[in-house]
Amino acid sequence: MNQPEVILVTESDEAIGTMEKMEAHRRGLLHRAFSVFILNDAGDMLLQQRALGKYHSPGLWTNACCSHPLPGETIPEAAHRRLMEEMGFDCPLEEIFSFTYRTAFDNGLIEHEFDHVLIGTHNGAIHPDSTEVNDYRYMSVHQILELMEKEPARFTSWFHLALPRVLKHLNMSVTAAGI
Repeated sequence: MNQPEVILVTESDEAIGTMEKMEAHRRGLLHRAFSVFILNDAGDMLLQQRALGKYHSPGLWTNACCSHPLPGETIPEAAHRRLMEEMGFDCPLEEIFSFTYRTAFDNGLIEHEFDHVLIGTHNGAIHPDSTEVNDYRYMSVHQILELMEKEPARFTSWFHLALPRVLKHLNMSVTAAGI
């Protein structure tokens, strides 16, 4: 079975080639990714707990959906595809910023991503894929920040980095959210 490929990029997100996903993670090469944040009309944020069988960060809480675009696929196309595949719904999305991060995991893999962050609103049914998602819930930003302060190891590394920037985009400071 062919493994999916990721798009290798420069620090300015210029595509420079492709590589099998696990090899890129073993070598820690910079590749294109995306993270989707979903809010409901009450302002609560949708979190997913990654499936326990994931190759890194199993069982950790994170944003609604994250993945890598396939070669030839745009970020919006990939984000809509994966949101449907992982969480069983789709909604309008807007890209709000991008950032680069690098995290080494205990299993020897390295996540080195140029991460495009998108945001959307959804109030309907959620039908997660159990091979991707162990659990999910909407939580207030205050509850999320409180839990992250008390138990930071329960959240993915990229969520720690992206959430403050998402809150800034939403004109919410950590202080305004009650922490």
